[in-house]
Amino acid sequence: MDDLYWDASYALARRLAQEHPEVDFEGLTLNMVYNWVIVLPDFKDDPELVNDELLEAIFQEWYESRTSL
Repeated sequence: MDDLYWDASYALARRLAQEHPEVDFEGLTLNMVYNWVIVLPDFKDDPELVNDELLEAIFQEWYESRTSL
């Protein structure tokens, strides 16, 4: 698999969907997204570089991929 970085919101969302297939989006927080991203084996970015905009982009990509099925 390719290395993952904060700016790859679509790729991160796909990996999170694989790791957490039964996620409840109503209860999902940006803090949960952050914690799940930084423990992905392919995640190689600096955890300190994150901001809410990046986390929201990941959340949005993940949500849209789930609801478009």
